[in-house]
Amino acid sequence: MSFAELGLSKPITEAISALGYSTPTPIQLQAIPAVLDGQDLLAAAQTGTGKTAAFVLPILEGLKHQSLCRSKEIKALIVTPTRELAAQIDANITDYSRHLKLRHRVIFGGVNSKPQIRHLNAGCEILTATPGRLLDLYNQGAIDFSKLQVLVLDEADRMLDMGFIHDIRKLFRLLPQKRQNLLFSATFSKEIRKLAQSLLRHPLEITVEANKTVRKVEQFYTLIDHKQKSQLLKTMIIQNKWQQVLVFTRTKHGANRLTQKLEAAKIKAAAIHGNKSQNARVKALSGFKDGHIEVLVATDIAARGLDIKQLPQIVNFDLPNVAEDYVHRIGRTGRAGESGNAYSMVSEDELPLLQAIEKFTGERLQRLEFEQFPASFTRSSKAIVNKTKPRPNRSGNKRPQPANKARKSAPRKNPHH
Repeated sequence: MSFAELGLSKPITEAISALGYSTPTPIQLQAIPAVLDGQDLLAAAQTGTGKTAAFVLPILEGLKHQSLCRSKEIKALIVTPTRELAAQIDANITDYSRHLKLRHRVIFGGVNSKPQIRHLNAGCEILTATPGRLLDLYNQGAIDFSKLQVLVLDEADRMLDMGFIHDIRKLFRLLPQKRQNLLFSATFSKEIRKLAQSLLRHPLEITVEANKTVRKVEQFYTLIDHKQKSQLLKTMIIQNKWQQVLVFTRTKHGANRLTQKLEAAKIKAAAIHGNKSQNARVKALSGFKDGHIEVLVATDIAARGLDIKQLPQIVNFDLPNVAEDYVHRIGRTGRAGESGNAYSMVSEDELPLLQAIEKFTGERLQRLEFEQFPASFTRSSKAIVNKTKPRPNRSGNKRPQPANKARKSAPRKNPHH
């Protein structure tokens, strides 16, 4: 089925075609007709499934023939947890609306609010915002919600995790009662169900590969002593001549420390996390996208919202404490039909986290061994890792081969597979 058959008009389908998209993804096939029909929506979809277009495209279609908003008015509001994701959604709106006379703005914290207030004063049809800055500017009288028609909560589960629930409930009380509500989440947890009950009216429920990792991402892990991780990473980058790799650490301090070690090895690296200013984060991400920075070291704040075309590899320098965050991390690669590799460095204390990830995803990670980086694990820890026959490399991507050539061990059996 084509985008036109879903009910999207020529100005929008032409913009989509120019971006190289011809066939809707599963989430788009189900969501676009429902949104066009005015239904409320409760959708579970992982990052990289095309969910942004699933709500932006029908919103554009619904607004394209309407009159423009007056001063401070908005008609569609997209609320999202992080600055990076807000900026990415707004960039997508720019691409999709290139043939339409619709105005859109993005607002988030960490930057001067005066230019944002000035832009909002003219009114806009679509506003993308983070919760804190949205309520702040509303309280300053910069936003008029009276004409709002559509509310989108994107990455709703992440907003709850980040403590935005009170801001979200406060926002609900400010909006018109008669509106369309679209809620997107990676999973349907009890908290999300409770939020949906208070927000949605007879919603259509859609689930697309909930709790599953992106199929085109090959996943590997290496058992390694924590003190050897930075040296292994440097070896992998240099000997495999990686030009673009996104590395995740658990803490901001860890991200800064690893970045310094990489720079000392003459590897162009930059860190991105919550303590960095917005300008520093934008500069680091821009440098990474244009190739001036080879390694972007990030905390989980970057796991959602980064959209980097053809990103070939992800490295989990530290495993995340929450298995779901692993899915979002590796979702930065293998996007839009591309293939990619995800490598996880697992120290002895992280073995329970590895087990939790495999249980959560229902997938087995393939083990890579590096002879020059032997892990001095205890016998009981080694016993946790049971060897089975490895899966074939579906992606065809070159795997890392540091000195003394990596050996591939089979993944462990997963009882949930």
